[in-house]
Amino acid sequence: MSIEIAQRLRDDVVAKLKQRFVGRDEVIELIALATVAGEHLFLYGPPGTAKSALIRHFAQAVEAPYFEYMLTRFSEPNEIFGPVDIARLREGVVATITEGMLPRAEFVFLDEIFNANSAILNNLLTVLNERTYRRGAELHKLPLLSLFSASNSLPEDDALRALFDRFLLRCHVANLPRESMNQLLRAGWELERPTEQKHAVTSEEMRKLAAMLWNVDLSSVSEPYTDAVFKVRDLGIDFSDRRAVKVQKLLAASALLCGRTNALPSDLWVLRYVWDREEQIGPLRALVNGLLEQADSSQGHPLSKPAERVDAEQVSRELDAVGTEIQGGGLTLSGVARAKERLAGLADQCAWVEDGNAREHLVGRARELLAKLG
Repeated sequence: MSIEIAQRLRDDVVAKLKQRFVGRDEVIELIALATVAGEHLFLYGPPGTAKSALIRHFAQAVEAPYFEYMLTRFSEPNEIFGPVDIARLREGVVATITEGMLPRAEFVFLDEIFNANSAILNNLLTVLNERTYRRGAELHKLPLLSLFSASNSLPEDDALRALFDRFLLRCHVANLPRESMNQLLRAGWELERPTEQKHAVTSEEMRKLAAMLWNVDLSSVSEPYTDAVFKVRDLGIDFSDRRAVKVQKLLAASALLCGRTNALPSDLWVLRYVWDREEQIGPLRALVNGLLEQADSSQGHPLSKPAERVDAEQVSRELDAVGTEIQGGGLTLSGVARAKERLAGLADQCAWVEDGNAREHLVGRARELLAKLG
């Protein structure tokens, strides 16, 4: 029964969202993974990359109550968790009106989450850890399946780092390259067309699928995963015992999404998304590529294929070409815009360069050229 739910999730939700959202296969797969595992996903990247739209459409497809909010420094807990019930307060009871707010939602998307002030932050930590919300003596047990968040920056403050730590999955989302723009425009036009939303899977079925996690046999992946944990730590990634234990849920969820009740070494692809800092993305990807090259991917997840390597020399040549254009002068306004777009794309590629010294040099070169353009 649960395997049949997983098949419908892949065929009727994941596959159809991939058709509607150009170049966002990775994010869509991670939304499904996070939901089945009952974990949370952080999306790192610039505004306008369809992050909230993806999660909103996924929530609609699984017929789940959805809450979305953009946080600012001035956001108050009432805006997220609901206002105090004044009528009950007159009776001497502190109660919250939660209708349409986060405590009633099964899918939640909080944009610019690191703008959260201390009052919201403390509540969010409890939501993420325990799926509860407390106001005074009032305790709400939340129906939350997964919470998703996004920001175009990574946290430095210790309090915000604690919040970031609660997101087991982290994904870098970049703007699509120029060559994908025509396809993006066509898909975007279709996305805006009013259509009747069909519910392929219910949230109750998602819970049944998630309950199957504990029936997945992890024995085949136990030894390679143990070795991988220490290799990840050797990269300087803060991969605590707690996070290492929780990632096993991702391995099990990957297996279920592939219609299996046993995890395989190919499920180790999930480790690509446990980085802490942007500069770790490339080295971690290289490490996971090495693990996957040794694994049989015939029954693997779509993201278990070793990722395409970024050619540092090619990136360097392209940066030199842009530098020559800038040095020559005479760029029109549209030429400057194109150069900035090209440099932004190259800067994104730099993060995936495996060699640390080359990556640092190329990132610095891209920033230097962007600074010259103003």
